[in-house]
Amino acid sequence: MCILHRDPDSLKSTMKTMNMIILMMCVVCFLFFDDVRGGVSDTRSRIHTLQSLIYNNAKTTVKLDSAALKQLINLSGTYANPPPRVSFSVYVKSKILKLGASQTVVYDGIMTNEGNGYNVRMGVFVCPVTGTYMFIADSLSTKSNLLRIVINKQTVGALQVSSVHANHPWLQNSRTVIVNAKKGDHVKVVNVGNEGTIYNNHYSGFSGTLLY
Repeated sequence: MCILHRDPDSLKSTMKTMNMIILMMCVVCFLFFDDVRGGVSDTRSRIHTLQSLIYNNAKTTVKLDSAALKQLINLSGTYANPPPRVSFSVYVKSKILKLGASQTVVYDGIMTNEGNGYNVRMGVFVCPVTGTYMFIADSLSTKSNLLRIVINKQTVGALQVSSVHANHPWLQNSRTVIVNAKKGDHVKVVNVGNEGTIYNNHYSGFSGTLLY
């Protein structure tokens, strides 16, 4: 409980203390609730930062440790410059694709391309930043159709319509991967066989997003 003294100087000092405490409470709320992706380790780090604030109740003043103040300023700077938003979702739009061996699937319909990473002419997504990404490829295809999700020259996922489904002319399949990628990495979907067929009209697509 806070007792306000009748002495004007004491009252003024006490009010300053209360205002400083309110300010720090606002900082706590901001650090804990502004970024839900921070995780437990970030939360503990921020708690330790706030614990380094030194309260001197005897003099009814609050002193800020200079190192703690600098760290709080650095933390606030990370919120002033949030990580970029990167995502795309594209699909086969104009016509059914007939693909040859090792041919890149070019998705000509764009629903989203935040960050401008997807090149609609080449069918390639270029990672604008280093991070962990999720990619999804789905396709409505005929039997024996085999597609691969490729980062640079490395296969990270595959989806296939087996020849055992000969009685079904079209089958839907998909593949999801979560991978680490570097800035400038090329991600695409490649047809493997000599006769690849991919249906259009929103049935076949390629999507990706930066997770963190």
